[in-house]
Amino acid sequence: MNVVLLYGGRSGEHEISIISCTSVARNISDKHNVHLISIDKDGKWYLEDDSLLDEIKKNKDAKLSIHPDDAKRVSIIPGGGKDGAFVCGGKAIPCDVAFPVLHGTYGEDGTIQGLFEMADIPFVGCGVLSSSSTMDKDTTKILWKNAGLPVVPSICITRADVNDSKRYDEKIKKAIDTLHFPLFVKPCAAGSSDGASKAENEKELSYALMEAFEWDNKVLIEKAIPAREVECSVMGNSITFDSANEDTLIKSYGPGEIVPRHTFYDYDAKYNDPDGADLVIPAKLDQDKLSYIKETAKKAYMAVGASGLSRVDFFIDRETGDIYLNEINTMPGFTSISMFPKLCGSEGIDFTSLTEILFNEATAQYQASQKLRTSRTN
Repeated sequence: MNVVLLYGGRSGEHEISIISCTSVARNISDKHNVHLISIDKDGKWYLEDDSLLDEIKKNKDAKLSIHPDDAKRVSIIPGGGKDGAFVCGGKAIPCDVAFPVLHGTYGEDGTIQGLFEMADIPFVGCGVLSSSSTMDKDTTKILWKNAGLPVVPSICITRADVNDSKRYDEKIKKAIDTLHFPLFVKPCAAGSSDGASKAENEKELSYALMEAFEWDNKVLIEKAIPAREVECSVMGNSITFDSANEDTLIKSYGPGEIVPRHTFYDYDAKYNDPDGADLVIPAKLDQDKLSYIKETAKKAYMAVGASGLSRVDFFIDRETGDIYLNEINTMPGFTSISMFPKLCGSEGIDFTSLTEILFNEATAQYQASQKLRTSRTN
């Protein structure tokens, strides 16, 4: 199988994508022919030399990188299909399945998924609608609430609200009066806790909102739950799963608990500080709660029409024991300390087997889409 891995990208999570893709590249079975496409911070695509993959395989300390070279620029052709969608230097890069190991903007927000669908190639992960809707935390909450699932109370503030001082003041007052301090403030569509902070009073809330609006034009103010943070890995296809194909069935793994050593599970704790958090797998919960969380993770996954893979995150209120859905990440981290592969590994799925499942599901999803009519005359 010809596998194309994409990494980097125009995102605040550019560096994390590189680390994640390094792990993926290192663990893909040697039976596959792997091509690496790097994307710089300006959005330019480059075909990397095979020697880079060889170095990753041989040296456990090596890391993927981006080598800008106009002679190696990659183009993508709509309708090109497996044998002609990706082109470099006038030559096609064969692609039986693309794996966009891209986090955040232009990676898991539906944009590149739409590009792949236009190019007519199979790809790992959620489709356009589920990717774009889950990238927006407010939209995700709306979908989950509609499905009867528990979410953290919140209020959404937009740039338009900021531009209307009266409306903005009314929303801030409502947030303070109904949610009460402390409050969490986070951009609706940023990842890795970029722009997220906790506010204990009105002054801190003002600063937190300014920071969040640096990252997005929609911002959530959430009730700060004194929470334990628990996560589940989920794989499968919500729309076209088939009992005859094990790799398409919806399955959840875990849950595991994150015990942060920082104020909350922020960017540094996730990626920079190896001692930023303890990962406890399985979470220290009774069997009923473990089962409930695993089943709710699958329901949350299906409610947004997810496919391929996702990590579903929960809060458990330390005071009441209530369980809330926090968010869903449709392209979770694959770093050495990331929860998604660790949760799958805890149930016997090693990293190489994990990539095989994802490739098989992507292929099945593509085949199902090819059976649909696109014209009255076909």
